[in-house]
Amino acid sequence: MTRRDRSRERLECEEEAKPSDVDIELPSIAGEQTAPVQLTVESRAHGWRLDHYLSRLFGNYSRAHLQKAVEAGHVQLNGMQAKPSRRLRVNDRIDVDLQPTDDRHFEPEDIPIDVLFEDEYLIVVNKAANMVVHPGRGTYSGTLAAALQFHFDQLSDIGGRHRPGIVHRLDRDTTGVILIAKDNQIHQKLSSQFEQRLVKKEYRAIVRGIPELESDHIRTHVCVHKRVREKMMVCAPGGRSREAVTFYRTAESFSRFALMELHPHTGRTHQLRVHMQHIGTPIIADRQYIGESCFTRGQATGDASDTEILIQRQALHAFRLTICHPVSGKTMTIEAPLPSDMQQTLNVLRTSTT
Repeated sequence: MTRRDRSRERLECEEEAKPSDVDIELPSIAGEQTAPVQLTVESRAHGWRLDHYLSRLFGNYSRAHLQKAVEAGHVQLNGMQAKPSRRLRVNDRIDVDLQPTDDRHFEPEDIPIDVLFEDEYLIVVNKAANMVVHPGRGTYSGTLAAALQFHFDQLSDIGGRHRPGIVHRLDRDTTGVILIAKDNQIHQKLSSQFEQRLVKKEYRAIVRGIPELESDHIRTHVCVHKRVREKMMVCAPGGRSREAVTFYRTAESFSRFALMELHPHTGRTHQLRVHMQHIGTPIIADRQYIGESCFTRGQATGDASDTEILIQRQALHAFRLTICHPVSGKTMTIEAPLPSDMQQTLNVLRTSTT
């Protein structure tokens, strides 16, 4: 690649970047507002545009709505009115006073949820596949947020009415451990642990192929995909790209597939899916990244005539989460057993000789 090509790639990454290329654990300070809030810009947001920063934190508002709010003076930067394009600096103070958007579609729903742990301060849930964490982008029903609203009387509201108690997120088809806070103080303490990267996360994934090294660190930069804005891609450093780091270990290998143990040290959007694809071992049945809508028994055994479907979503599971309890201070580790579709796939791979 020539110097000109590298420069062009960096520019394209910067032009395509948007707030979804930041840490997925960036705390959602507010969603639907009922009262003014004050924010302090953290180090990772240094250099971001004001409207980008707001759209990342206030996910229930469109970027256009937020831009109009800034221009109308409902958002002030360091006590003064600012333009939406204003670049932020560390410790800038942002005062935000927005009106709630229409939430008539969002109501509590009696959806079963698998509770792994609960005390008077927090809840840990094993999120199911095909479940969006909170409403948005046309999805207003069947969400984890709606289920939480139905099953629990007390949840933090620091994330807004559409994100009750939700401290961090998982992709729609990624299963596993997710933390829920019962009050705002606990929410802030847990968010701080994510922000400081004190939370230890371990995922399990079934991939096509076997990595050349049994274990290694993957260290790249990522940004929003040049052509498909719902995807992420590995790119050159610079612009608005973000460093992404994952440690992997091959937990079990088969003839043409492997079970991976993945430890993300950063929390970029789709990081594990992008990194596994980057090293040539993509996660099976990942419709978005490899165009594979399902994984069949025949694919596992090599018998093309066997079309029995084993799994119909990316084989990625948030297996274990280790945090410091926000009140007791004790280290706690919560595990979510492998879901049945991944376990079934592994059983077939283990008995296959091809």
